[in-house]
Amino acid sequence: MTRPHLPRTLTARLVAVAVLLVALAALLIGTATALAMQQNLDRRLDADVRDAARFAAGPRGADRDGDDFGPGQQFGTLKAYQPDSGTPWGTVLSEQEGASFSASTALDAGQLDALDALPASGDPQTVDVPDLGSYRVLVTDVRGGTVVAGLPRGEVRETVERLVQLELLTGLLGVLAAAGVGTVVVRRQLAPLREVAATAHRVAELPLASGEIEMAARVPERLTDERTEVGQVGAALNSMLDHVEDSLAQRHRSELQVRQFVADASHELRTPLATIAGYTELARRRPETSGTALDKVETESARMTALVEDLLLLARLDAGRPLERQTVDLSRLLLEAVDDARVVDRERSWRLALPDEPLVVTGDEARLHQVVSNLLANARKHTPAGSTVTVTGTAEGFTVHDDGPGFAPELAPHAFERFTRGDAARTRGGAGLGLSLVEAIVAAHGGTVRLSSEPGDTTITVRLPSADPSPRP
Repeated sequence: MTRPHLPRTLTARLVAVAVLLVALAALLIGTATALAMQQNLDRRLDADVRDAARFAAGPRGADRDGDDFGPGQQFGTLKAYQPDSGTPWGTVLSEQEGASFSASTALDAGQLDALDALPASGDPQTVDVPDLGSYRVLVTDVRGGTVVAGLPRGEVRETVERLVQLELLTGLLGVLAAAGVGTVVVRRQLAPLREVAATAHRVAELPLASGEIEMAARVPERLTDERTEVGQVGAALNSMLDHVEDSLAQRHRSELQVRQFVADASHELRTPLATIAGYTELARRRPETSGTALDKVETESARMTALVEDLLLLARLDAGRPLERQTVDLSRLLLEAVDDARVVDRERSWRLALPDEPLVVTGDEARLHQVVSNLLANARKHTPAGSTVTVTGTAEGFTVHDDGPGFAPELAPHAFERFTRGDAARTRGGAGLGLSLVEAIVAAHGGTVRLSSEPGDTTITVRLPSADPSPRP
């Protein structure tokens, strides 16, 4: 059995609810009105029945030969007398067909039997009299018998039926009016929501698969007031579109960086491969040069190996591969790295400042040494001869400062992004992975890296968590 489908649109649902509420209200009001009218008419009819019963129980009312029903009685009024001994009789006030006057009509035996079955009571009773319909009667005990007086309920029934018909008509008109007015009002109130949906549809039609994406479509500011429900939807949609646009822009930048990296890596690998191929061919043709050729092949192989290892390390860090967790003497590590730099490069001044207390952190000693070495190598490559490089150990980690030309303003915000390469003066050689490795390794240790650079004053600050009380071996 299939369930009936609800209205699909919000407009139809709201209008349906409004119409249902109006119909329910009209039904309740109509029912209450009809019941109140019924009770009021029944009370008035009962009062008239008591008046008719008092007259019928009087000397004139009990006169069998008289046809006086009392003043102001309507057609259909009946009275009957049931003596304790003798023959019962009864009459009903009827209108003569084609005449302008009324006359009394005797009740037949079946009608008298229906009245005779009623017990005497102080309150009016309802009885169906054959061929006459429903009556409201009062049975009164008198000397020598029982008097029954009653009035027809037809007029009351007809009045209530006309009222119900009128209520049904007005209720139907009210429901139709509610449907029409509700449709107009709901459509008008939901117009802002349709405008928000139209904005979403325009964005959905944009080609977002690849390339640089420009998402200019936004919900108008007048529809972003968060004090209203539609405003909350509009503001949320605009925020989502901003995030999507930023994500797409980052994706596009990443795609460009990947393409640039592939080109750079291809170039970096092609050059040593070409060198290896050339020296191999030279050694084959001129065996006396094989020693020099093998040295060059070894050098170029080491260069390719270093590039591939950097890529593998970044891949492992991206995959969340855990690093070793052991106590590392950061003071000793910094001292060894600076001593190595002094030996390798005597054209620059290398300084080291350490606190009196030893600096101890928890982490992977080999990777932390790689961080320091990369930062010192970066300073050595991108500062002119005679520059001063200062390494300062702190309780939170260490800093590397140089007085070289600094990072270009457009490069500084992206210095730690992978595959980032600046101008030739700042990025001679390499594939743009050195600082990316620094950030990835420090992040894997739960630390942070921050760059502050301007001409003559460049500082890279590395913050590392302090040693755990009980580090793992």
